Amino acid sequence: MRVWVNRVLLGLGWCALAVGIVGFVLYFSTWQRQMPVLVASGASYLMLGAMVGLLLFVVARGWRSAAAAGVVAVAVLWTQLPLFVADGRAASGPEIRVLQSNLLFGGADLPVVVREVRERRVDVLTLEELTSEAAARLTTELAGELPYHYLEPGTWGSGSGIFSRYPLRDTRKYDGFVMANLSATMEHPQRGPIAVYAFHPMPPPLDFAAWSAEMRQIREILDAQTGPALVGADFNATRDHSAFRELVRGRFDSAADLAGAGPLPTYPTDRSWGPVIGIDHILVAGGTAEQMESLSIPGSDHRAVFAVLRLES
Repeated sequence: MRVWVNRVLLGLGWCALAVGIVGFVLYFSTWQRQMPVLVASGASYLMLGAMVGLLLFVVARGWRSAAAAGVVAVAVLWTQLPLFVADGRAASGPEIRVLQSNLLFGGADLPVVVREVRERRVDVLTLEELTSEAAARLTTELAGELPYHYLEPGTWGSGSGIFSRYPLRDTRKYDGFVMANLSATMEHPQRGPIAVYAFHPMPPPLDFAAWSAEMRQIREILDAQTGPALVGADFNATRDHSAFRELVRGRFDSAADLAGAGPLPTYPTDRSWGPVIGIDHILVAGGTAEQMESLSIPGSDHRAVFAVLRLES
């Protein structure tokens, strides 16, 4: 009986290990095909199969199989453990508090957004799926906290916006994007000019070619940035996507990675089984992140993300 149990466990273990290897391959893949990229959104979950396989092999006393699974498990840990370890980088410049939120066609609970801005003393608010009605209401209700803004509202999910505690200049809406992707220069009283970006590339399930092209364009925009900068974005991409990791291989870093905040799943929140993937991000260049967390915004299908950044002096 024990022999048959061990055989079953070994069979299940190899199935689990195969799933883990598939996740590992998808994590590092640069394929420009829609289905692999969509599945790669959850590559970290698939990679857990290596851990399950290792456990099953140990129970079945399949030591050679366990050794193979152990190699894959170590590789998986190498990709995942940095998410939970703060960078420890020091910076002595001013603190910038950033809130990023997707408003779901303007239908999110705007009083909650305003409350979070006030209670968290937010300096920069970046928004996606900003409608004209939501823009008008937020402009009025945030006048005391974030009096400066650059807004490009639109219908459905096309609008975006930047609200700021400090003056904005050199506002720009980038060509070549389906939805509004914006930037502005914020004049900080201590640090001087700081570039602020609000990005929202197309969701890959809706238009994969557009998402791929827009992610490449965003990388080009960020690669050209030379001074201190911050980004609030719904990239429609997780850390498991190589297209997202390309954005943080230069001067920019993910605030979540810097703070050791973990994967921070943000989407979808309008399902009983969500959120399961993290597609909302804050990036920083010329600074570090002291805190990063996600926040529930009723009426949206995304959790917002909030970061306390510290710029270099």
